[in-house]
Amino acid sequence: MLIKTYGSAVFGVNALTITIEVSISSGNKYHIVGLPDNAVKESLKRIESAIQASGLKMPRQKIVVNLSPADIRKEGTSYDLPIAAGILAASGQLAHIRVHEFIIAGELSLDGGIQPVKGALSIAIQARKAGFKGFILPADNSREAAVVDDLLVYGMHHLTDLVAFFNEKKIFTPVKVNTKEEFLRNISSYDHDFSDVKGQDSIKRALEIAAAGGHNVILIGPPGAGKTMLAKRLPTILPPLNLEEALETTKIHSVAGKLNAAESLMTERPFRSPHHSISDVALVGGGSNPQPGEISLAHNGILFLDELPEFKRSVLEVMRQPLEDRKVTISRARLSVDYPASFMLIASMNPCPCGFFNHPEKDCTCSPGIVQKYLSKISGPLMDRIDLHVEVTPVNFNELSSLNPSEKSVIIRKRVIKARLTQETRFAAHMGLHYNAQMSSNMVRKLCTVNQESLLLIKKAMEKLGLSARAYDRILKVSRTIADLAGSKNIEMEHLAEAIHYRSLDRNNWAG
Repeated sequence: MLIKTYGSAVFGVNALTITIEVSISSGNKYHIVGLPDNAVKESLKRIESAIQASGLKMPRQKIVVNLSPADIRKEGTSYDLPIAAGILAASGQLAHIRVHEFIIAGELSLDGGIQPVKGALSIAIQARKAGFKGFILPADNSREAAVVDDLLVYGMHHLTDLVAFFNEKKIFTPVKVNTKEEFLRNISSYDHDFSDVKGQDSIKRALEIAAAGGHNVILIGPPGAGKTMLAKRLPTILPPLNLEEALETTKIHSVAGKLNAAESLMTERPFRSPHHSISDVALVGGGSNPQPGEISLAHNGILFLDELPEFKRSVLEVMRQPLEDRKVTISRARLSVDYPASFMLIASMNPCPCGFFNHPEKDCTCSPGIVQKYLSKISGPLMDRIDLHVEVTPVNFNELSSLNPSEKSVIIRKRVIKARLTQETRFAAHMGLHYNAQMSSNMVRKLCTVNQESLLLIKKAMEKLGLSARAYDRILKVSRTIADLAGSKNIEMEHLAEAIHYRSLDRNNWAG
């Protein structure tokens, strides 16, 4: 007997429907075809044990399983459950009348338990798009899949649940998630706040500008000056995710297997902080079975690289193209996948190996030339892509012990949201463009016009600092953001001067 069930394969952040054909005929061997990887080939052993442990019978006949389309490589363990359903239906132990109405995904344990899989949200979106009535999957993945409207989602714990469902021996209630309620409930729940930071008003100002325009920032200062503390509080002043961004971000984390069973929708902007020992593949994504890297997991959020010079140069250099294109393409011989990577880069570093160069009180013990050598670990092209270079100085005792309350994140966030709304209006006619940092060079020329006096200021700055054309564009973008925060239609001289000030590492005499 020939039975068809339906599963799904995830490529990049999208899914593709896979037809699973199961044929049982006379003979005594099991075969699985359709370009399966080792995990899929081994599935028949897991399925046999799970069927027997569930009090059902594994057919002692020839079983051929075909995964169609056969020219696409099938990877992972999510095919266990749909293959098991096909075998049970073909052997008459499971009613097959409604099987074609559902996408099925899940990994089977030897005792018949159903284990979670990756990419449940992407599969659910594809199931609705393909016109399936419902989606049967592990209970641990059910909440993230239930975010998708107009799709019946059933979470199962055991293989016997699947049999009882199709044989109508037990009534199962679809998992329901109120997407808007879930989204709004935790939209502003943060453990940190800018009011925790004493002093550092100029640094807070720079981070406010970065948040308002989506600009990349590097913080340079001695150990203990508060670089990491400030960076961790940046998400609290970013505009909250909208529903579309939340779904997009959740889909990436679902594909990477980073969502827990309690989560259905990511409501906070991601903050990723990889260790400096990370490999280039782990950062940008890839591998033999391509997976999203840290830059994609930081999509719509922040990638924080602490102690930037300690990262391997090859790791930092692979970020150059994604910082410009806001996506990363992983190419292999058989396939090419795109992962979104629109993130804010926040980096921090000491000014020298000992950490005390330019310190107001402590002496630097580094020998001449060491400071410049330390800074040169970060290439010029990468530094060009960082809009704001901010020097962080230690907080003095009077500021540290002050009882005067600092400005709360919620107040700063209101100003940031107001500036972002101005930018949304400006870019309304441009698809996929939301804030100033995303502007192309052509758009910078059109939207960041300055008067003759300001042009002379930029000219002097470029000659003195030796700025590149890319750095020139970024100064104009930052100027436009500063003007938006000030509610100004035009870029004024003071806006431009402040933007030029945030190019610390471009100064020829900064490192002696």
